[in-house]
Amino acid sequence: MSFHITIWQWVRSRYYLVVRSIAFVPAIIAVAFLLLSVVMLAIDFSDFGKTVKSTFSWVSLKDAATARSITATIAAGTISLLVFSFSMVMILLNQAASAMSNRILASLISNRFQQIVLGVYVGSIVYALFLLSTIRDVVSGIYVPALSIYMLILLTVIDVFLFIYFLHYVTQSVKYEVIIERIHKETRSALEKHCRETCKQDNVTPPRGIDVPSPVSGYYQGFQKEDLVRFCSKHDLVVYVLPTTGAYSLKGRPFLRIVVPGAMDADLISQCLLFFDFFNGQPIDTNPSNGFHQLKEIAIKALSPGINDPGTALLCVHALVDLFAFRICSHPATAFPDSDGQKRVFTTEIPLQQLFNDCFLPFWDYAKNDRTLMKGMKEALLQLKTGTDDGDMFEALQAMLSTISRSISDLETTPGR
Repeated sequence: MSFHITIWQWVRSRYYLVVRSIAFVPAIIAVAFLLLSVVMLAIDFSDFGKTVKSTFSWVSLKDAATARSITATIAAGTISLLVFSFSMVMILLNQAASAMSNRILASLISNRFQQIVLGVYVGSIVYALFLLSTIRDVVSGIYVPALSIYMLILLTVIDVFLFIYFLHYVTQSVKYEVIIERIHKETRSALEKHCRETCKQDNVTPPRGIDVPSPVSGYYQGFQKEDLVRFCSKHDLVVYVLPTTGAYSLKGRPFLRIVVPGAMDADLISQCLLFFDFFNGQPIDTNPSNGFHQLKEIAIKALSPGINDPGTALLCVHALVDLFAFRICSHPATAFPDSDGQKRVFTTEIPLQQLFNDCFLPFWDYAKNDRTLMKGMKEALLQLKTGTDDGDMFEALQAMLSTISRSISDLETTPGR
């Protein structure tokens, strides 16, 4: 059964990787263009297509060599366009990763517009190559799909205009403020999805039960909530997830604690583990705290001696403060009930004040000797403190503000600093 768990989790992790990869959307678009070529050829050689070509002589091609030349030229040109466009993208992504953080690469690569452009280019090439294979001479005369070729010419014109806009889009999308705003929006969207409770839910201390070890070594990325709750309700189980989402779980170490009225067999435990996901990466949509940490890393990287960009660091601080302002008022669910209202699954969440300290304390270590950053950080945190009614968070903010005030005072009283 352990083998089946590993296979099932491997399939699910591969599914997540494929869906988030840069090739997923282009592959779908390429298949759509292939189907379009089949449809256009069917129209071309139907009675309707023959009627159109005989009525409008300007859409008819009599020379197969000319048709092949047009199609082959367009295919070669589109391939060159594709190579040039995404060579430039890879160079810009490499520069952004080296200047900001490698963690943001997943966010940049998963950009839908870039994937759509890639898909249109690849689809145009597939369309042209498939069309090229249908242009031939037969005994009864020349067999030329003129309507399909004119459709290819139209697609080529669209590709050219798309390329012009793509150049502008890519040069704008790698700006620091654009990347920071994108991560900010993704994190805010993930928070709105995961944090829908208005009342704070504390982590529940698991009672005595059966400790289930982690089936693999890897990053715990969440579980199939509805399926696991139904499974627990069916077998009268209560499951406590011990690690937080995104934490590294070592194989053989305690991962779950299951409370069951009767005996718990190994097959039932194995079936329960099937609902949990383990894979590498820091996806924001499944774990909003990853967005917080990515903004923190960008801010710290901006303060490195080789970059020394306090303005970018301050943008990250403002984005983090806005996210914490939302998170203070909205809380994630840590208990999931079944249809009868009985709580079946309990999860462990990172305390808000711990997340705050994890983000701002490392940043303060790098920024404590910069007057501009300290004053900007103080102003932002004072605004955050005004709307805070969480006691633990209020204390964390107060402690950070006191530390910043002392740092500012030392900078102002120490000559040459």
